[in-house]
Formats: sequence, structure tokens, C-alpha cells
Amino acid sequence: MKKMLLLASAGLALAAPAHAVAQEPATPAVAAPDASGSLATYETPENWKSNTSGQVTTLTAPEGDLKIAIVDVGAAPDATAAATAAWSLFGVAERPVALVVPAAARDGWDERKSINYEVSPNEQKVARATTLRKGDDWTVLIVEGATSTAAKRSAAVGLVGETVRPMGYTPETFAGREANNLDAARIAEMRTFVEESIRQLGVPGVGYALIDDGKVVYEGGAGVRDVTTNEPVDADTLFMIGSNTKGMTTLLFSKLVDEGRLEWDQPVTEVYPEFRLGDDETTRQVLIRHLVCACTGLPRKDYNWIFNTSRETPAEETFTQLADTMPTSGFGEVYQYNNLVVSAAGFIGGHIVHPDMELGAAYDAAMQEKVFDPLDMSDTLFDTTEAITRNYAAPHGFDVDGNMGVSDIDIEYIVVPYRPAGGAWSSAHDMAKYVMNELTLGVSPDGERLYSEASVLKRREPNVSVGEDKSYGMGLQVDNSYGTPIVYHGGAMPGFLSNWYILPEAGVGAVLLTNADAGGALFQPFLRRLLEIVYDGKPEAAEDVAMTAERMKTARAAQRQKLMVPPEAQLADRLAPSYTNDELGKLTVRRDGDQVVLSTASWSTRLASKENADGTSSFVAIDPARLGFEFLVGQEANPATLTVRDGQHEYVFTPAS
Repeated sequence: MKKMLLLASAGLALAAPAHAVAQEPATPAVAAPDASGSLATYETPENWKSNTSGQVTTLTAPEGDLKIAIVDVGAAPDATAAATAAWSLFGVAERPVALVVPAAARDGWDERKSINYEVSPNEQKVARATTLRKGDDWTVLIVEGATSTAAKRSAAVGLVGETVRPMGYTPETFAGREANNLDAARIAEMRTFVEESIRQLGVPGVGYALIDDGKVVYEGGAGVRDVTTNEPVDADTLFMIGSNTKGMTTLLFSKLVDEGRLEWDQPVTEVYPEFRLGDDETTRQVLIRHLVCACTGLPRKDYNWIFNTSRETPAEETFTQLADTMPTSGFGEVYQYNNLVVSAAGFIGGHIVHPDMELGAAYDAAMQEKVFDPLDMSDTLFDTTEAITRNYAAPHGFDVDGNMGVSDIDIEYIVVPYRPAGGAWSSAHDMAKYVMNELTLGVSPDGERLYSEASVLKRREPNVSVGEDKSYGMGLQVDNSYGTPIVYHGGAMPGFLSNWYILPEAGVGAVLLTNADAGGALFQPFLRRLLEIVYDGKPEAAEDVAMTAERMKTARAAQRQKLMVPPEAQLADRLAPSYTNDELGKLTVRRDGDQVVLSTASWSTRLASKENADGTSSFVAIDPARLGFEFLVGQEANPATLTVRDGQHEYVFTPAS
């Protein structure tokens, strides 16, 4: 009989319906059948308009410039033909196909393929299709419209995509199943899965841990810390954990709430009067919990710190940027992940503990005193210079030719001034202690109450929906789609991807730290394999890894075909030696033989060139952990301007005078 681990109150808290306080709560809907009887079910995000005409149901975002079409095509010879028919029925011209990649047959479908289309950067649009076959009939999901709205409404787009299923299909559920213990045989199964998965995905190394029944039942590593030295990963190897720092920052807040020094619903300006978000009216509305809920309506604005950060950038820069930023949606309306507000949260928490210290130092000290020391996380730290003198994993990524290589560590310093959002280093051994605290709801291994149960669980309450039965709390995410709650969070820095998971009803937890950009491809299969082992689920994880590895290989090859390395000489001749942008700072460009090297405040990369479908040209970063950054070349001026865009922002670099 599987033992339970302080789960009664946890189960009640996690059972709260995500739609109770969620962004765009899902409304079940059924696609209208056409004459052939083809049917699919899906969920419609709230506030999206729905219109059905014949075989096409069109969902339109509130902004009006993004549409999702669910098209019942019926019989077609293959996925490509089904997509062509779907675009015709949708009434939008099909673009040239850029990439077709298969996915494993899942969710009741016999065949699935994703199709990406050629879109030039200046269009600022998305165009993609997912083809789904059941028997002889195809259903095609089309996403078409503005890039900015697709970024803003990503959770809603994802909701529709993950809930399109054949009529009558019932998803697998683990509700009510008795959990298996992670005994020696099952641990061996997980270890075999991890080792085979990193081989297929090309991930150099992982540190990981498994927890069951109140103890760590496995901790160790697989693969290597550095492909140039082949030193092995072990349980104590340090990795950057990226946004998994956020949950630790909210644990600091939990302690401050327990101590009566803070309230979750307290206005931020009461504890830190200098705080500003956009205008005065918006600033007055911001409560402490809003800083860590991904529900404040702030879009990602990462390019400011990716491009314009050095080791000397002060912590106060977070507050300077927030003062100049306005939300693009109302509080609680949509899920938008923003690092700056969490950075502000951590520095405010540190300031409460040490009001006379510099903000960064105060945060570091507060985290040490309130989180790392109580949890005995002796190897977890924020000092990158110190971390790389120890047993640490080097960051890796694929280069332009598909070779896995080591990335320059300098790029990791960009997070230092914003470290409450993602700047910690940790090991599988230390992270297991953090995850254990989540399972025990704040009780140490020797029985000491470190954090109140209420404050630990408060971080799991849903603030905004991120998908089907999935919600974002405060630095934590909760997934109820499997019929049993899963609490987790991921983290990313260039060349480092990490995640952790707990299954509260089973008393099981896991940590996964990787040292390559490709490591993110292991997150969902790792969780799936854990669920298969704990709950005797259908075996899907291994196939998912194999299909993902093949998709990644296909995508890299397609990208490589479009790039000219070294860059086209006449285009390279139009580059200025240096560039400037008021928000993103300076770029410098130098020639190294026929290669072109671009440098920001903290990192450099070689460039390739690319011709776009509309006749424009771009430079593309090609070094490990930089691959894919695109700089659109201005067509008129000489020297040319360079434009970079994220989901909702555009930045033009002009030649420096």
C-alpha cells in the first residue's frame, strides 16, 4: 500500500478549479459536423468569438487580428493535401510550406503532423497548421494572424490546440489509481529512460533526483559536464536553474508572510514606496502577489536585459524599466510571463529583510537566511564567478551545422542584475531538498516546521489559466489534466534547461537539470515516464522522445539550408562598425576573415545571412546558445539599420555616429 505524505490539505487546495480565477477559462464546444459526419471536440477560450460556416469553425481573438480555424476536411490523400484543402475552406491563401514535421499519434488521433509556412519578418504574422487524422478523415487546426496577439494570447492558442480531439475520445486519467513505490526496479527504468533520451536528443549531461515516501531514493547524473573534457555529471554538479529561482523567491515571501512582515494582498507601494509600474493608477493596483503571478498583463520584455546588461548593471535597473512599462491587458485577463516583475519582487523581499543594504546584496542575504540555510541547500548560490570554480556543468547548444558545442559562459552574467527571476545555480542534490519541502508542505526532514502549510499552498492557488486544467500560481504551476495534481516549474538560461515536479497524491517528486538548449525537449517525456511508472500509464514517453529528436533534426536541417555561412559578402559590407538603440544599448561588428562577429554588452556570436520570402535579408546568430537570434537588415540606408523583434516589441539599431 502506497504511503501518503501530508496530502489531505494539499489535495484539497490543488483540487480548486482552475477556471475559478483564471484567464480565458475554457468553454467546452463541439465543432459542427459536415455532411460526411467528421467531428472533433475542442475548448473555446472565453471572450473569443466563434463562428461556424459549413466545415469551418473560426475562433477570433478579442483583438480581432488572430484567428484559429478548426476545419473538418474529411478524406484526403495525406497531411499536406488536407492542409491545402483546409486553407481553401478557410478562405485564406496557403503560403509556401517551410517545414513539415510528424508527431506521435496521441489523443485519439491516428496521425498528426505540424506544418510551418514561410512568413517574412516584416509581416509580423504567424501561419501554421496542425493536421490530425482519424480513420480516413482529417481535421486541420490553422493559426493565422498577428505575432503580437499570438504572443499575448499564447495560453489561449495552446488551449485550443491541446483540446482538439476526435468525438468520443476520453483522455487517459490517473484519478483514483493507487501509486506504485519507486523501488529499485522502477528507479532503474527511469535511469535507463534518461540515459537513452539524452543520447537521442543530443543533450550532453543531466543531473536528476527522485523522491518517494519522504526520502530521496535516487540522485545522480548521466552524461558529461562538458563535451570538451568529458567530465561526468554527478548529484553535486551545479547547473543554472533559470526561472526555478522564481519559486524560491516566492518561498522567501512565504516566510515573510509567516513572520507578519508582509501580506500577499498588500499594495506593493506600502512596503516599497519607490515602486512604479507605468502610470500612477496602475501602480496603485499592484499587490504583492501580482509581482509573481504572471497575471499582471505585462508582456515578456527580455531583450532589454539580454542585449543591454553587463556585470556592472545595478539591481535598480529592474525598477527603472518597470516604471516605463505599461500592461497590455487587465490584471488576471491573460497569462503573460514577465521576468522584470519577479525580479522586483525578490529585491523588495530582500529590502524588507535588510533595508540598509544594496538591493542585490540584500536579496542574496535574505535568500540565504530564509531559504537556502533552512533547507540545507549548501551548494545553491547566485555567484556565477564562484560557481564556475566548482563542479559545474558548462552550457551547450547546437551550432549552425548541428554540432553540439560549449557556449561562452559570459552570456550567463546577463541575469545577474535580475537574479530573483532566474539567476541561481543549484545541483540535483540541493534541488531535491527544495522539492522535498514542497511535498512536506514546509516541514524539514527532522520534523521542524520551516514554513506554514498555508503559505506554501498559497503559491499553488490558480491566478491565471495556462491551458487545459493548468494554472499559474505564484512562481509555481499546477496541472490537473491527468486526473491527479502535478506541481512543477521550469527554468531556462542560454545552454541550461531545468524542471522539477511533485505528484502530491503519490508523495513523489523529481528534479531534472540539463546543460543544453535541447534539454527542454526532455521535460514532458520525463514527466510522462514518471507517471507511467508511478501509475502504470500507457507507454508513450519513449516514442515521444524519438519523435522529438527526429523533429529537432529535421528543423535544424531546414534552418541550415536557408543560411549562408559565412554571410553574403555584399550584405556584410553594408554593416556599420557599431550600432545603438535607446533601449537595447550598443552593438559592435567586426570582421574575422570572411566571418562577421556581432557583440552586445555581454556576449558575442558569429553571423550568417538569410534571404527572406519578401526579398528582404537578415543576419542570424549561429553560435551555440545564440542560434536563431535574427537581425533584419534595413533595405534603404547604407550602412544598413538592424531590427530585432520579440513577440510584442520592435527595436531598431541605427549606425552609431
